[in-house]
Amino acid sequence: MSPSETDRPATVDATGLRELIDSGHAPRLLDVRTPAEFETSHIPGSYNVPLDLLKEHREELRRHLDEDVVLICRSGARATQAEQTLAGVGLPKLKVLDGGILAWQAANAPIRQGTPRWDLERQVRLVAGSIVLVSVLGSVFVPQLKWVAGLIGAGLTVAAVTNTCAMGMVLGKLPYNRGATCDLDTIVGQLRDSTGERA
Repeated sequence: MSPSETDRPATVDATGLRELIDSGHAPRLLDVRTPAEFETSHIPGSYNVPLDLLKEHREELRRHLDEDVVLICRSGARATQAEQTLAGVGLPKLKVLDGGILAWQAANAPIRQGTPRWDLERQVRLVAGSIVLVSVLGSVFVPQLKWVAGLIGAGLTVAAVTNTCAMGMVLGKLPYNRGATCDLDTIVGQLRDSTGERA
């Protein structure tokens, strides 16, 4: 087994997760997308813990999580980052929903719909594409602007290789992507309340 295979998190597919939920032994479902993405659609019973907040407050959140946790994002990339973060503070039995919310929806599993908003990956494509387009067009008049387009291209390359996205993290902090319940105290309160219900 190669090192890259041992670094991969444990996964559960949409069918397997649905069976766990239906059996009455549902794991804790943490959706690490932005609050705007979560409000658009999410798995009923899941908790929104945005990735940036999870990374910043992992020790505090760890104290309020059960042993059995499934991490969810749009496609699996952010959930994998969350898994690495929580595994680093000693949380066992972490799983990532294979294919994310897209796979869940494709399996016609139950979903709670809200007000449609652009997901973070679409916002990144819009902003990066717009900067490149304006830079290339502007380089006709100011040749140095071509380097801005090159810098964006390099950033996207690094994002693909490292499976992270600095632009996405910045966009995730904008008011459009944040919600009223996106603070540590609210999230910890929800997790604490649900732990009491399970006990």
